[in-house]
Amino acid sequence: MRSTVIGSGRLGGPAFAAKHRAEVFPLLKRAVWHLGCVMAAMAVAGCAPTLNIRAVPEELPVATHWPANALPAERQGIRPVESPWRDYVVDEQLRALIEKALANNRDLRLALLRVEEARAAHGIQRSEQFPMIGLTGVGARARVPDDLILTGEPAIHEVAGLAVGLTSWELDLWGRVRSLNEAALQNYLATDHAQRAVRASVITAVAQAYLSQRDYDERIALANQTIASREESYRIFRRRNEMGSTSDLELTQVETLLIQARTLGTQLQQARAAQAHALTQLVGASIEQLTIAEPALRDEAIFAALDAGLPSDLLTARPDIIAAERQLAAANANIRAARAAFFPRIALTGNFGTLSAELAGLFESGSRTWVFAPTISLPIFDGGRRRAALDLAEVRSDIAVASYEKTIQNAFREVADALSARQALAQLVEQLRQARDVQDRRARLAQLRYESGAAAYLEVLDAQRNQLEAQQQLVQVRRQLLASQVALYAALGGGAGFDRTVESTAGSPSNPSLTTRLPHQE
Repeated sequence: MRSTVIGSGRLGGPAFAAKHRAEVFPLLKRAVWHLGCVMAAMAVAGCAPTLNIRAVPEELPVATHWPANALPAERQGIRPVESPWRDYVVDEQLRALIEKALANNRDLRLALLRVEEARAAHGIQRSEQFPMIGLTGVGARARVPDDLILTGEPAIHEVAGLAVGLTSWELDLWGRVRSLNEAALQNYLATDHAQRAVRASVITAVAQAYLSQRDYDERIALANQTIASREESYRIFRRRNEMGSTSDLELTQVETLLIQARTLGTQLQQARAAQAHALTQLVGASIEQLTIAEPALRDEAIFAALDAGLPSDLLTARPDIIAAERQLAAANANIRAARAAFFPRIALTGNFGTLSAELAGLFESGSRTWVFAPTISLPIFDGGRRRAALDLAEVRSDIAVASYEKTIQNAFREVADALSARQALAQLVEQLRQARDVQDRRARLAQLRYESGAAAYLEVLDAQRNQLEAQQQLVQVRRQLLASQVALYAALGGGAGFDRTVESTAGSPSNPSLTTRLPHQE
């Protein structure tokens, strides 16, 4: 082994030491500078606030069971979340209307476009995770005046270049870009579930409008029967009055009944026309005249039986609840992005190519050129802007938690209301059916009493008026019972387009419970 001795004329002498210092000192300075940057980044990171993520509440603000007075005696039927809407809707005409509405309704079309908008926004944000690589070509030719040239003569300068490189690609060391991408993804999923909620509301609205139109058809049929009967009574009483066997008072009483029936018929016709216009708007296209084989509304002929299930089922069934959950996940992702703003941002810019004073020499040897320019920005003072941005993200997350809980409460209330309404209206229908039968018997008895001379026609007038009111009221309440069935179906998450729930890996990384549910369309 050869030793190195510092001295004149030997290896390692003053000349070598000076040369060694000239080479090593810049390296040491660069290492110290890098170490200083790392220490400054660590110092800034140490000043960053702690991460405070809002999770889905473990104890939801609803009961574990439906109210006892809202449950039917039997619980056999389809589960809305597990069955497509075609299994629930039995009436063929209503099926056709719903299918046409799902294809043409403008509210649903807007909701679908908003989903596409959110998907495109997520695509833009997702692209921020990847470097933007581009090809750049340049060719320039310029004349330089003589007073700027040492030789005193004007000159023509030419430059040509071609390079490929990336522009300001951020190294996502703190997860800021990933968090923004996660927030965009969750907003996209929330918009998709909001679209499904609109879809369910369209199905519900079409069913309600169809029931209303069927209700008017049945009431108009009853009114027309009453008008025909009273026209015949008026004709008979007018002949009797002409023969002198009936007083003018009795004739006016019969005429009053006829006018009342005709007035009711006209009102019902106008209301039915308005309802038909509303149904046409919901469907989004012209509809043919409904063919009613049986005017009377019957539950089993329109809808299948329902099973309400448990309140916990709503968490995976209602699209508005899942949309609120996605919004909460997006808010948590925004918190992480806001906290990442407290850390240094490192970006890379560079290119590699060729540069020459002449276009012909662009690809000759020795024309290669490259640029590598990493940048680091250390946030030191911004007047509290980053702190305020983090506070804003945290407040919005708290709002998302409250909105999530409120959505669950509203869903629970809607189901409970629909269950209790179904039970109460079913009892009311039976009571009104009995009342109608009583009024029918009363009207017949009053007519017999009048014909036998035991009562005045005023008794017949009152009995027939009450009979018509009982018939109309029974039809209305029967329609309300069917409407409560539709409301229950929608409240249980029916019509949202779920066949099954698939758990994907796109959930929030900081909260595994917020896994993305991707429902499939029917």
